[in-house]
Formats: sequence, structure tokens, C-alpha cells
Amino acid sequence: MDKVSAVYERYTEYVRKNPAATAQLENTVRTLSYLIIRSYIASFSVYSASNLLVLFNDSILRKGLKCALPESLSEQRLLNWLSVLEHVEVFLEMGACKLWGEVGRWLVITLIHVFKAVFRLVLLLWYKSGIQTSPPIIPLDRGAECQQDDACFVGQRSGRVIRPLGTPTLQTRLWGAPNQRKRRVSLRDKLNSKPTQLGLQETIAESVYIGRPLVHLLCLGLCGKQSWKPSSFNRWERAEMRRRSFLLLYYLLRSPFYDKYSETSQNNCKATQNDHKEATGEAKKELQSPLMDYLPTWQKIYFYNWG
Repeated sequence: MDKVSAVYERYTEYVRKNPAATAQLENTVRTLSYLIIRSYIASFSVYSASNLLVLFNDSILRKGLKCALPESLSEQRLLNWLSVLEHVEVFLEMGACKLWGEVGRWLVITLIHVFKAVFRLVLLLWYKSGIQTSPPIIPLDRGAECQQDDACFVGQRSGRVIRPLGTPTLQTRLWGAPNQRKRRVSLRDKLNSKPTQLGLQETIAESVYIGRPLVHLLCLGLCGKQSWKPSSFNRWERAEMRRRSFLLLYYLLRSPFYDKYSETSQNNCKATQNDHKEATGEAKKELQSPLMDYLPTWQKIYFYNWG
């Protein structure tokens, strides 16, 4: 246990001192998931692992900034479990389908949505968390966290503070000692912004949105898969509302709307491109072919379309 604790301490210290290198590691793991094309389950497992790595590293950086999650320990645990569920739900869906078939797949989907709805309702009604984002714990902006003051560079061996080549000219240079305190305070204020208190009407609307996946699952059970009827904020909440509006475009790719309408238009476009193969080139055709081959698999994954 002592060795594990020592390794953990060294890793946390490395993450706090090197947020840029940590972000590169996370991006490398995420890119690796795109390169594993022979096994979808392996690809999704690596992608889920990259998201969990981001969540873990963000928790370390938040402690370093002294701007952790809400003070209530139970609320922190709810947010953490909810974030973990959202990061691994696709992997759990694919794994359940592989092990137990369609029955196990839909059972896992239902259980995940029930847990997510319960967690979100507790956060909304008990802890007054306001409009909830997806994922619940917003990833840190590593650019703002690791951005050093442009006027200085600290040598790793000597520890001396020197000005880089991009320093302004003598006439426009500020000769005061570089200070990152204001930048840290500004970033801490952004992370500690309080959620907007919702009135009765807004709370009901948010509750309806939280229950949307369960209503959709109920409609699937009653009507079958061929039913395609769609069922003053801060900056993060406005971004979440824009994200929800953008998700409406997914109906163009969801079945059976895709089977009845979008697929016909897509086939017409492909026929037109084949007629002008010389103009479009083989490279463009090779780029579009894997995407079109992946689309049926993407449509079968519940959490990509409806989660």
C-alpha cells in the first residue's frame, strides 16, 4: 500500500505541475480509440477509459486550484457517479449486448437510465442544482489552467525566471514582476459560479427533460422501434441549452426517420457523386466510404442516439 500511495502522490504532483502534458496524454488515449477499428467494444472501452482519465485528472487539478465540487460530500458523490455512468454507458451497452444479447442490452439500458434519472432528480429537487449539464462535471479548460503568463518562463533546472522570445519590444514591455494570481482567481471564480435558482415552472421543465429517456423507453416498449415521433442563466447553462437544441439534428440520422427520408436523399447524393467520379476523385470516395459503413453500427448504439 505504501508503494501505491507513493505512486499516487507522484502522479498527482505531476498532473498539477504539467497540465499541458496531461492533456496530451488524454488526447493520445482518445485518439487510440479511433484507431482501433477491428473491435468496436475495444474501441469504446478505450474511449470510456480516456473520459474517466479526464475526470480523474480534473479532480486533481480542482484540488490544486482549491475550487472543488459542492461542499456537500453526498452531492459530490452523486455528481461523480453520474459522470462515471455517462462516460461508460456506451461500453456497458455494447458489453451487455455481446454477453446477454438484446434482452440483456435493454435491461442494462433501462437500469442506467433509472439510476441517472434518480440521481438527477435528487440533485435538482434536494440540492437545487439548477439546469444540469452533460456531463454533470464540466471538464476543466486546460488551456486556461496551463496557460503561463506570456512575460515569463521558468527554467526547469535553474528555476530562474526569464522572458521568452515572444516578449514585446522595449517600448511596449511591462517591467513589473510577472504574476499569475489574477489569472488563478479569475479561473477559480468561473469554476465556483453558483447555479441559477429555478422557479416552479423551470423546475417542472427540467424534471420533464430528466425523465425524457424513461418516457422514450416506455414508448419503445408500447409502440415498438418504428415509432419516430420526437418526444436568466449563466454561461454553462446557456451552452447546455444550445447543446440540447443542436441534438435535434440527430433526428436526421435516427431510424426510422432515416430509413424513410434521409437514406433516400443520401443514396441520391451518392449516385450523383458516382456519376462525377473523375471530378470528385478517388481520395474523397475512400474518405466517405468508412463513414457510410460505420453509420449502421452508430445507429444501433442506443446511447449515441437517445442517451
